[in-house]
Amino acid sequence: EAFKEHGIFDKKTADLFRYNVLEKGNSEDPMTLYKNFRGTEPQLEPMLKNRGMK
Repeated sequence: EAFKEHGIFDKKTADLFRYNVLEKGNSEDPMTLYKNFRGTEPQLEPMLKNRGMK
């Protein structure tokens, strides 16, 4: 959703994702990495919509 909101070529979003998720690898809990990237817990609604369930 972050890339849908800001565009796939948004440098700030890409840098935040790279730093907070990709560079950390499996060194921290995935939920912590996600919250550091998005600033909030994940929402179920976008995933359901993406998979055609909503």
